[in-house]
Amino acid sequence: MVDITDDIKRELGQHFVLGFHGTDVSPEIETLIRDYYLGNVILMRRNVQSAAQVHAVVQKLQKIAKDAGHGQPLMIGTDQENGLVSAFSHSTSAPGAAGTQFPGAMALAATRSPELAERMSFATGRELKHVGINWAYSPVADVNSDSRNPVIGVRSFGDDPQKVSEYVAAISRGLTQAGVAPSAKHFPGHGDTHVDSHLALPVIPKTKSELAETELVPFAAISDSVATIMTGHMALPKVTGDDTPASLSRIATHDLLRDDLQYKGVVVTDCLEMEAVAARPGGVPTASVDALRAGADIVMICHTFARHVGSFEAAYSAVTSGQLDLDELHESGKCIAALKGEFAGSWEQALGTSFDMDKWLDIKAENKELSRQAYLASIADLQDISDNLPLPERGGVVVFSPQKESLNLAVDDAEGVLRTADGKIRNTAGPSYISWAASVEKYADTVSHIVYAPDELLTAEQRNLLLTASTVLFATRNADRSTWQYDFLRQVLTAWPHGYKRLVVLSSCAPYDFLSIPEGEDLAKVTVVASFEFTAHAMAAATEIIFGQEWPLGRAPVSNNRSLQ
Repeated sequence: MVDITDDIKRELGQHFVLGFHGTDVSPEIETLIRDYYLGNVILMRRNVQSAAQVHAVVQKLQKIAKDAGHGQPLMIGTDQENGLVSAFSHSTSAPGAAGTQFPGAMALAATRSPELAERMSFATGRELKHVGINWAYSPVADVNSDSRNPVIGVRSFGDDPQKVSEYVAAISRGLTQAGVAPSAKHFPGHGDTHVDSHLALPVIPKTKSELAETELVPFAAISDSVATIMTGHMALPKVTGDDTPASLSRIATHDLLRDDLQYKGVVVTDCLEMEAVAARPGGVPTASVDALRAGADIVMICHTFARHVGSFEAAYSAVTSGQLDLDELHESGKCIAALKGEFAGSWEQALGTSFDMDKWLDIKAENKELSRQAYLASIADLQDISDNLPLPERGGVVVFSPQKESLNLAVDDAEGVLRTADGKIRNTAGPSYISWAASVEKYADTVSHIVYAPDELLTAEQRNLLLTASTVLFATRNADRSTWQYDFLRQVLTAWPHGYKRLVVLSSCAPYDFLSIPEGEDLAKVTVVASFEFTAHAMAAATEIIFGQEWPLGRAPVSNNRSLQ
């Protein structure tokens, strides 16, 4: 029987990273830092209003920790993958707004420039460091082997393990050079599944040798250099012998990652409130103990205060009963202390810095141009029917965009971008497509924006618009999974009097919806430009390409591994 002393509580506090609600320090997160000695905090999109506001929040969090007697500053992390998962980015260019919107993984890989990826990652890291964030849960090291993947998709650098490795290494280097700890995720690989771990437990039925051919390649490539690795919630029955999620499995976390890959850095879990873990017997508190026993250094719980406290209490009980080995925790704590020494620094570095708005504006101005160039370099002509580009300027343009849907809980997440403060569902796809239509106005005399939906027919008014318009732009979002978009496109093609001329499709998310259409199919004759994400910046860049301001130089970093259903 081990008594829970104040020193043990301080030790255990270092092994959690927890989130909170609101745009100022909440009483709950203050309690966790002060009374439970929480050593690490995650900032979600819900916590971000502006750069100065985030800086002020971080300063308050660090002061609470110092006043509570913490030996080192907090690690302050955020989900800044860029692209569709950009907790710190703001689409607005208003002075003082939060971080720059940069391209995500698949868009970056489409540029075929790891050097650009590293520059962009360093730029992201500079912004994070300027406001006091010292940990980015990026890069995504998943190889997107299954195009049906509902949670990774364009968050991946592609389906070639070697090329994914190049970009994972580049992103890791850029962040590290900026003084921000990277976190390669989601070990041992979330790419070969079509189940979303936010909702259920994905199963990857591969042997260890099969994983080594694909999933493990990017992690192995950076195992001796990346500061942290995040474990994912997927079952590996042919490796572990059961359906335990990798994040809770000692075979996956300790044997595979620590022993086989010889990883010496900090291991953090993905959020344990995802249903793949939270729905297990004992819920999140039991899972947090299981993750620590499996070999994780830090467990992540993003949302619920009751689960935070329950997990601490479960950890105290596990230490008391001997279920958690104190010697292992001490060794793990040394890894965390080393991480903090490198990236959180001293109290003098973490505290007492005022927000330098002039420097922030200089950084943002520099990064705005880098972002624009990166987005332009990413845009690809999927069908390579270049004689239909560019579209003529002026005249009337009809823009079609798909009805708002939630397709990916990492992108359209209730705690990310899909829910308002009062809980009502919204979706960034709506404002993004509205912004896209607005970007077309520069090249047209008139723009008519039509939102199309499942089972709809073109109205007489819409048909008349098509008869008089000069050009048509038609956006899809993962149409291979929402095939009603193909149906509506065929209606437009039937009503459009110019055949396949002066009509361009914008594939605004994963490019699979048009990559593998068999030759001879009607849709194979359509000019398709891919933006690889439906951020306003990506689609504005696509507009520039479509109307001839630049040539499409990007290439889809995935193979044609699906046919039209």
